Amino acid sequence: MKKVFVTLMLLIAVAFGLSAQKIGYVNTKDILSKMNEYNSAQAEIDAVSKKWQAELEKLYQNIDNKYKDYQANEVIMPEDVRKDKQEEIFKLEKEAKEYREKKFGYNGELFQLQDAKIKPLQDRILKTVETVAQKKRLDLIFDKAGGEVTWLYTNAIFDITTEVQKEMGIDAGTSEGGERK
Repeated sequence: MKKVFVTLMLLIAVAFGLSAQKIGYVNTKDILSKMNEYNSAQAEIDAVSKKWQAELEKLYQNIDNKYKDYQANEVIMPEDVRKDKQEEIFKLEKEAKEYREKKFGYNGELFQLQDAKIKPLQDRILKTVETVAQKKRLDLIFDKAGGEVTWLYTNAIFDITTEVQKEMGIDAGTSEGGERK
């Protein structure tokens, strides 16, 4: 009876051992930072964003100048001119808010530009991760770049970032800034 129990326990232990999931993780932030296409896309996005931000600041500066002028001359203005100036300032403020929303708001032009430039690169990484996972017969892969999945400890043996970079033809010997490690 004791031999049957020991054999049964051994079979159960082997079954659990065989069904264990293999886990891997990648750092997509690291992968993206080493992709020339990402860096040039990000530089383009940053340049466009700075241009739009400068235009928005000009709009607000114009509003500020008109308001200061209004305040300085408010007492000597006739009532109809004062109302016209107020309406002009309100109109300019509304236009500035609309511009900000159009360029920087949710689903604004900046969001759409980022989506058009970055999403294809992210999709390429996901496809490559899947290929590497199938080759390595991994069951789960986590992205440790985002703040959503945080591990306090990871065993480096499961990091497939280098393999994904190799599969994508990215030189794994450079750091995030493009310098050699």
